[in-house]
Amino acid sequence: MPSASTLRVMDGSARSTITIPAPRHFVMTVIADFSAYPAWASMHSVEIIGELGADGRARLVRFDVNAGIFREQLVLQYEWNGDELVRWQLAAPGPVVSAMSGSYLLADRGERTDVTFELAISARFPLPGMLRRRAEQMVIDTALGSLRSRVLALR
Repeated sequence: MPSASTLRVMDGSARSTITIPAPRHFVMTVIADFSAYPAWASMHSVEIIGELGADGRARLVRFDVNAGIFREQLVLQYEWNGDELVRWQLAAPGPVVSAMSGSYLLADRGERTDVTFELAISARFPLPGMLRRRAEQMVIDTALGSLRSRVLALR
């Protein structure tokens, strides 16, 4: 779990920021390397579907997620803005997740990068607000902590 993160929940989304001691381009390269996600991002499998964009980055990706209490295939559609921002949204609802959107915003600090992760998820079954916020915080903190560990391992 990142030690220097902040969580804010607003308009149904959660957001957290962490600083990673690596240049922005390097961090975004790790984020864009979907084939490596099973090794560090709690994904059972990942498949890039469709063609890559002109920048060589995936636009449509299928994830097989095993979250312990449920397993689901998610197809996410990505929009890239250089090494500064990547956004995604759920392309088709699944049996558990009915909607999802998120982003990584990377702020260049030279040899450091501030990474802000934002996530909004809707499930097909109701979750009490407190439980939903705890789950979102766990997902975000795990994602940021895993990203930081992966970047540091590759440097």
